[in-house]
Amino acid sequence: MDHVNHTWTQSFIFAGFTATRTLRPLAFFGTLCMYILTLVGNVFIIVLVQADAGLSTPMYFFISVLSFVEVWYVSTTVPTLLHTLLQGPSSISSTMCFIQLYVFHSLGMTECYLLGVMALDRYLAVCRPLHYHVLMNRHVQLWLAGATWAAGFLAALVPASLTATLPFCLKEVAHYFCDLAPLMRLACVDTDWHARVHGAVIGVATGCNFALILGLYGGILKAVLKLPSAASRAKAFSTCSSHIIVVALFYVSAFTVYVGSPGSRPDGIDKLIALVYTLLTPFLNPIIYSLRNKEVKEAVRRVSGRIRTSLEEPR
Repeated sequence: MDHVNHTWTQSFIFAGFTATRTLRPLAFFGTLCMYILTLVGNVFIIVLVQADAGLSTPMYFFISVLSFVEVWYVSTTVPTLLHTLLQGPSSISSTMCFIQLYVFHSLGMTECYLLGVMALDRYLAVCRPLHYHVLMNRHVQLWLAGATWAAGFLAALVPASLTATLPFCLKEVAHYFCDLAPLMRLACVDTDWHARVHGAVIGVATGCNFALILGLYGGILKAVLKLPSAASRAKAFSTCSSHIIVVALFYVSAFTVYVGSPGSRPDGIDKLIALVYTLLTPFLNPIIYSLRNKEVKEAVRRVSGRIRTSLEEPR
């Protein structure tokens, strides 16, 4: 009997969200609209930063890298969510499931490290303004951006590979994509050790990065409070406010889901929280970071003016 149970599952079935037949089309349409707007918003930021010289600063370079990460991040999970909303429970091969698990966590860890780099950029801009452009030159920007991708994809190897080696007795994943806790609940063996390793890897990576962000913002706060005028203090804080909002959204939802025992919360709660960092945060990032920003609005006007001029020129 033990031999029968410990077999490799060839495929998994996403249970998705339990919604009535009436609500399912509405949920599908709302999710599809958010997904399209997320892609459009983030691609818009990438193109605008590349097209306008006024945005060729380290801050906007890292924002464009974040937008690039978000395009892939949201595209890793939302298509499976749309499929389950449209068709109901759907299957995925075990190979594709573990690939999705690895890519999703790699991009999530990359975003985690990138938020730390963006905090460092703001710290240098506020606390080391005279040396900022030397310390954050183009070579350093590219190196830091590449390091976040390398660190993210390396850190995700441990939880993804450990989960992929588990024997599974059950097939129905109580989620809309392949994630650690829902998959571990399907295993034939005790997963306490795996859960501790996952918690240690993800907890150390995100916790250390979060501590770094807090330390950098402590330095920023100390420097800003020393500025002579209220206007200069407000201007310095305004350059950091968007980043603080995104950090709060990302870390509160991530810590809630990944710190603690995988079975300590009802399945439905994890799925709802997952919507925050898989769909809502990538949707809000372009708005929070850039679309309400005065510099971005001016860049849009400049680029639009150049396009109009080129169209009006006689051929």
